[in-house]
Amino acid sequence: MSYYLLADTIQPCTKEELLAQMDHKYVAVLTTPEWAQDRECFDMGIELEPDVGDIHNTKAEVNYDSLTGTFQLPDRENIEERDFRFAFALDEKGIVFIDDSGKAEQMINAIRRRKRWRKPSLERFLYDFLEQIVENDLAIMERYEEELNQIEDAILASQGEEEFERVNEIHSDIRKLLVHYEQIIDMTQELEENENGFFSEENLRYVHLFMNLMARRHDSAASLRDHTMQVRDLYHAQLEVRQNRIMTLLTVVTTIFMPLTLIAGWYGMNFRYMPELEWHYGYHSVILVSIAVVVFCLVFFRKKKWL
Repeated sequence: MSYYLLADTIQPCTKEELLAQMDHKYVAVLTTPEWAQDRECFDMGIELEPDVGDIHNTKAEVNYDSLTGTFQLPDRENIEERDFRFAFALDEKGIVFIDDSGKAEQMINAIRRRKRWRKPSLERFLYDFLEQIVENDLAIMERYEEELNQIEDAILASQGEEEFERVNEIHSDIRKLLVHYEQIIDMTQELEENENGFFSEENLRYVHLFMNLMARRHDSAASLRDHTMQVRDLYHAQLEVRQNRIMTLLTVVTTIFMPLTLIAGWYGMNFRYMPELEWHYGYHSVILVSIAVVVFCLVFFRKKKWL
């Protein structure tokens, strides 16, 4: 368990100091068993107990005298396969994270190392905490964008077949990020409503700032998702072009050999009174005619730009 007071920085403290402190807001990080043991100490009036073992999305729910919710954060190193899950309970005095993964503690320590506040408040802490969730997402999307551009160039050079599966992986990651962003936006709207009056009107600007930040992140992710779809369409278009070229080549070959097949079939009938069969130059003449047919077809198809 960890306890902090929100002063000019996040200051560690004991549980007794936290509960006795009246001037500063607090942050606490507890495991599920610790929360079950100490939840009454925080006197939050929680109607719906947050269940850390049954978290499926990021959301916030308003209680009579508190606000509870859950976080499901995709691991930015492995977006599709791994998530961090933890819950929270909040009132006008502070916020408690119920976390068995260690992610909330990690994010709080990052804020401690990097942030110093002139006017500390719970709203400012929430802004910095939520910002930690999406802090590196822009760099991730820029990396995806560059990777898609390289794949796009490889496809245009007819060398991108083995990389097409990577486009599907990027598309899946971005789709999951978009769902994640939409859930965070919904949760932020609950904070913005301020139904229980936990936040001051002056400090609600931090919630508005984060809402604007999430709108920009969502737009960037939506644009990148569209780019993945364009790359997929480009791949299928290039595949169709190659298939059409193959079909054109097969058609040309078939057309060239069709008169040759006719000649071979014609003289393969072996009728008794076919004069060419007894003609001394018949064999050579058929060869010359066949060559002439092939040359004529090649010139004709080249002129029509079918070859």
